[in-house]
Amino acid sequence: MARLWALLVAWGLGLAQLLYLPLDDRPPNLAPCAWGVVLCPPREAYRGPEGADLEVLRAWLLATPGWGLVASLDALAYGGLVQSRHLPLAPEDALARLAPLLAWKARGGGALYLFGVVPRWDASRRERNLRVLQALASWRSLRGVYLEAVWDDALRNSPGPREARALGYPARPGADEAGQVLLLRALRPGLRVAVVYENEALRARVTSLRGASPGRDRGRGLGQRPRGGGALGRGPRPRPLRLRGWGPEKGRPRPPPLMARHPVALADLARVNRGDPRLMAYLEGMGLYARLAAYAAWGTPANNLGSALAQGGLFLEDREGRLSRLAEAYFQYWWGEVGRPWVRARFPEPLPEEAQAVAEGFPRVELDGFWLDLRGLAFPWRRSFEAWPELALVPRRAGPALGR
Repeated sequence: MARLWALLVAWGLGLAQLLYLPLDDRPPNLAPCAWGVVLCPPREAYRGPEGADLEVLRAWLLATPGWGLVASLDALAYGGLVQSRHLPLAPEDALARLAPLLAWKARGGGALYLFGVVPRWDASRRERNLRVLQALASWRSLRGVYLEAVWDDALRNSPGPREARALGYPARPGADEAGQVLLLRALRPGLRVAVVYENEALRARVTSLRGASPGRDRGRGLGQRPRGGGALGRGPRPRPLRLRGWGPEKGRPRPPPLMARHPVALADLARVNRGDPRLMAYLEGMGLYARLAAYAAWGTPANNLGSALAQGGLFLEDREGRLSRLAEAYFQYWWGEVGRPWVRARFPEPLPEEAQAVAEGFPRVELDGFWLDLRGLAFPWRRSFEAWPELALVPRRAGPALGR
């Protein structure tokens, strides 16, 4: 009897948590597992380019209760984004691999927030993946389920946007930041967001890159919940957030508007996978970077808009969390502008341990009374595109450091 009571208590405590099953273990996808807002599968479940261990993922899912689950369909069906493009697997077998999601929901009644990727134009298993996503449209009628499709293709005239919209459920550009955006939907329903562009020409330019309006697709429906989703939207209602898109323009950059009145999440859309050094120099020189709600420059325009929106909303009222996310975003900016080019010029892939010497060139950056310290660097996929930093925010005066 005592053991049964202990199990019931443990299960009840578990219902107070949100679960997150990432697309893979690249930084944009796995990073939220260290943010203190979700519970994730064991780290060993993700094995870099080899893909996820599906048995470990399923076992973790069925053994772990929660009030909600944000999950990548591609991780559970194929092992990750890379594997989804070429893994030989029948559609019915892929659907069978997704059955534990419904079993998890039936057992505890938690809400499901699910996203599937419409594969890019050169994926050899495009038709199979589309058939699986089409079959999942019936899940939308289930109580407590939210489902959306994201397209993994920035190529002009790609069929991805058309195919995604034909599925019959919400669709938008981007893939690697999709988990972050769904975490925001789950944890901050009703968040008020205003989308601001430098000018109308920037809105049109971004649209042509990704086949959709980022303002419309990112901001629309943030307050929607799954039908009968239960205990969502916990915590006080945050202040309005401004999502600002930045693009290159002649003359000196201008500061994000209304900085003193409204928190601003800044998406640097100047270049793909790299930020605008002119903008960063201005933000640092004017002391504005540390005042941002969020910043993103690591990926495509859709990636950066989604990351800035999600992180700005999730940590709107959390100074420590906000500064830690800004520290991570600054590293990603530096990696794209300095670190990655340095490594690529000196080392072939797969990268040797000697490539970690790039960390010695990390600049001294001040963030709201803290120094940003890069204490280590790893390349879990042994390639230069992404790097895992070990960061700490060290007070300019004596005191405990923030970081992970």
